[in-house]
Amino acid sequence: MTMALVRAVLLASFSLTGSAAFAAGPMPDAVAAPGESPVLSVHAEGVQVYECKPVSDGKLAWSFREPIATLIADGRTVGRHYAGPNWEHVDGSAVTARTAGSAPGATPSDIAWLKLEVIAHRGNGLLSGVATVQRINTSGGELSGACDKSGALKGAAYSADYVFLRRD
Repeated sequence: MTMALVRAVLLASFSLTGSAAFAAGPMPDAVAAPGESPVLSVHAEGVQVYECKPVSDGKLAWSFREPIATLIADGRTVGRHYAGPNWEHVDGSAVTARTAGSAPGATPSDIAWLKLEVIAHRGNGLLSGVATVQRINTSGGELSGACDKSGALKGAAYSADYVFLRRD
């Protein structure tokens, strides 16, 4: 099966079930969360924002700044994802997390799959008991090429599935 066909099947099954918890292949160990159960699975569409900054040798290079994405479940917007990283649900609950593991995306243009440890909660909704966030099934989001103006911003479109897990 081609990767495009696999992705189409995954997206179709997501559309039918509303669940994004199915990884395109085996879950990499660095991203797995044994002993945890899904609370919510969403699909995200957005951009990874990069800023042109000087690097050690004085040259300019693109540096990741922040994500900006809409979280979608069952064809409806259910939240947003932004710098922190933070995820907010429409019920008012939110989490902030930090990277605890990563695995490469399927291609060089795909951002990494991540395991993120929740370090802060806000609100009393669906996300209030979440301990871990997984970013899986990434597509796009990597930015390459030269930049020539310090402070310039550029976005790279991406999509991913986010799975919010609680400890059993």
